[in-house]
Amino acid sequence: MRKTFDPTDAVAGAVFMAFGLFFGLSSLLRLEIGSALRMGPGYAPLVLASVLLLLGALILLGSLRSAPEAVGRLAWRGMLFLLPAPILFGLTVRGLGFVPAIFLATLLAAFASPRMRPGAALLLAVAVTVFSTLIFSVGLGLPFRRFGPWLPF
Repeated sequence: MRKTFDPTDAVAGAVFMAFGLFFGLSSLLRLEIGSALRMGPGYAPLVLASVLLLLGALILLGSLRSAPEAVGRLAWRGMLFLLPAPILFGLTVRGLGFVPAIFLATLLAAFASPRMRPGAALLLAVAVTVFSTLIFSVGLGLPFRRFGPWLPF
């Protein structure tokens, strides 16, 4: 029987477990945990850190049974358009407001796909903006400005 081992999965699992341990211990030592019925500020981070730790252990164990896969080309276009999108949103949401910021971030992220055409990207940005505004502003009633002080209207 041939043994297989995927070092990239092993490293990914170890990194997940390291982050899970770091944030789990951090929330245990610094925040009040509380209980499931009366959650403290450290409860959710501890639960999420535990899930991350478990997921890392599963990935690490899975690396012992899987063959390594070749790493393909880096998706430069995806990194160029997807990574700056939430940064753009964060930098413009206070000045432009929620509606223009979500529209611009979605429009930028849409071009991560080489198959995306300008018309389809505009349609997607409008749809995501309308949907997000309906969910967060109308449905949930979150108190944020739809249009910010940088705009003349």
